[in-house]
Amino acid sequence: MKIVVLAGGLSPERDVSFSSGTMAANALLSLGHQAILVDLFFGLPDWDGKTDLFETAKPLPPFRVSESEPDLDALRSSRKEGFNEYIGLHVPELCAQADIVYMALHGDCGENGKLQAFFDARGIRYTGSGANGCRNAMDKWISKQMFESAGILTPRGMLLRSGDPFDPDSLPIPCVVKPCNGGSSIGVSVVRERGELYDALRLAFSMENTILVEEYVKGRELSCGVLGDAALPPIEIIPLHGFYDYKNKYQAGASKEVTPAEIDADTTRRIQQIALDVFRLLGLSVYGRIDFLLTENGEAYCLEANTLPGMTPTSLLPQEAAVVGYSYERLCDTIISLSLQK
Repeated sequence: MKIVVLAGGLSPERDVSFSSGTMAANALLSLGHQAILVDLFFGLPDWDGKTDLFETAKPLPPFRVSESEPDLDALRSSRKEGFNEYIGLHVPELCAQADIVYMALHGDCGENGKLQAFFDARGIRYTGSGANGCRNAMDKWISKQMFESAGILTPRGMLLRSGDPFDPDSLPIPCVVKPCNGGSSIGVSVVRERGELYDALRLAFSMENTILVEEYVKGRELSCGVLGDAALPPIEIIPLHGFYDYKNKYQAGASKEVTPAEIDADTTRRIQQIALDVFRLLGLSVYGRIDFLLTENGEAYCLEANTLPGMTPTSLLPQEAAVVGYSYERLCDTIISLSLQK
C-alpha cells in the first residue's frame, strides 16, 4: 500500500511525533509498504505534484527526542507558505494519493479532531479514532465531565480560563496544574506548596487559555492500552526522579517501565475493564491508551485517554503489545488493518 506517515506539525510534541513517525515508517517499509514520512506543518514545498514520491520511499535514520520541546515561534517564522496555518503545502494532495494516512502526530494539531474532520470531508482514510472521539479525549475538561457522569473515578478538577477572576486561595494544595488540551506532560506542574502555585499557573497559561487544576492523588502510575476491542496488559511507570514529565517520558533510562504491571489479577482485570469503558464512552476506535493512578487502597483513578499513543523507542503501548506477542511491525500493521475496517 501507499502510506503517508504524517508527523511533526505545529505542536510542542513535534519531536516526539517525528520519533514515532520515523519508527512507524521504517516498520511499514519492512512489511513491504511504500511508506513516506511527511511533516504536517512544512509539507512538500518542492514537490511538483506529479512525481511519485512513494516510489522513492526508503528507510530513515532514528530520530532522537531532545530534552526540551521545540520553539514553535521560530518554526512559524521559518515557513514561507502552506495550505493553511497548520497544514503545509501539498499535504492534502499527497494524502489523497495514499491508500491511508498513518497518523503519527501527537498533541493538539493531530489529536483534537480537526485534522480528522478535514480528512473526512475529503474522503482521505487515516488511522485511529474519528473526529468526535479525538475531540472528547483531547479536551481534559470534557473527558472529566464524561467520566464523572458515567461513574468513572477521576480526580476532582476545576477549569480556569485566562482573564476570568478566581481566588488562588480556593485551589487545593497539593494539586496538579495542567493545560486543558496538552500532552506529553508539557506545561504540567505538581504543586506541593502554595508558594509554587503562581509559577505553575503561569506556566500552564503560557501554553493555553484554558487550564485544569486537579486534586493531587498519590498513587502508582499505570497505563492500559486498547487495541481493537481488547485491553492490553497494564504497564507501570516509575520515574527515577520527579513525576512522569516530558524528559522522563522520552529520555532513555529516565524511567523504569514494568510490563505487565505487578498488580494482582483482579486489579488487572478491573483496570482493563475501565480502560475499555473509557474507550467506548469517549467514542474512540482502533487503538488508544488510558492513564491511571492506583492508590494504596486499590482505587483506580482515571486521568485521561490518548488517541494517538506514542510509538517511540521508550513508548508504553508497544511495550504492552509486546507482552501479548505483537512485534512493533505487527502492531503498526494491525493499526492499519483495523483503521481500514472503520
